[in-house]
Amino acid sequence: MIAELREANKIYDSPAGKFVALNKTTLTINEAELLLIIGPSGSGKTTLLSLIGCLIDPTEGQVWVDGKDVATLSSGQKADLRLNLIGFVFQQFNLLAPLTAEENVAYPLQMQKVPGSEIKKRVAEALEKVNMTEHRRKFPKQLSGGQQQRIAIARALVTNPKLVLCDEPTASLDKDSVDTVMNELRALAKSGKAVAVVTHDPRLTQYADRAVEVKNGMATLIDVQKMTA
Repeated sequence: MIAELREANKIYDSPAGKFVALNKTTLTINEAELLLIIGPSGSGKTTLLSLIGCLIDPTEGQVWVDGKDVATLSSGQKADLRLNLIGFVFQQFNLLAPLTAEENVAYPLQMQKVPGSEIKKRVAEALEKVNMTEHRRKFPKQLSGGQQQRIAIARALVTNPKLVLCDEPTASLDKDSVDTVMNELRALAKSGKAVAVVTHDPRLTQYADRAVEVKNGMATLIDVQKMTA
């Protein structure tokens, strides 16, 4: 187990009153496992992912990551946790347009102040894992959507995080690219990473070891085998 929610919820104040984005949820995220978090837009699944990724704090309950109660950490310690332990992959890729593919992948290592020779080695390894070595000197605008997403995955991997969090990583991709990206994420899980993927697409359950369905802020474990039968 790399992360855990213990009766954690998220409630926001709004002009219309309190809005429950996520009801009390208990959930574990395990190493060597791909966890699918599935649900329609606005259901609370991204809120759940944001709690796991220490991007927001729970209103009630606890979030534990790598054996640490996140509530006891300072903002700086949370930032260090996100930088060194968690890799993020987003729907819109979030690549920096003025940088080449390899420069985008190198960026988090530069933030960690890793020596240049080590950066070069680790960037090459990350690009090779996603089969993007030959595109390393291209700029994002020169890459297809699937290629950009694979560069984003390489960037998430280059710090060797224990936990990889993906928010709708296939929503902008064609079917062939979806298969490529999800198979790469599944391979990462099998190599020992904890991988959590948020999606609205039930077809992705075929890649999952476990799945959680989120509806109206309620998170429920579902039977992956029944959904893929």
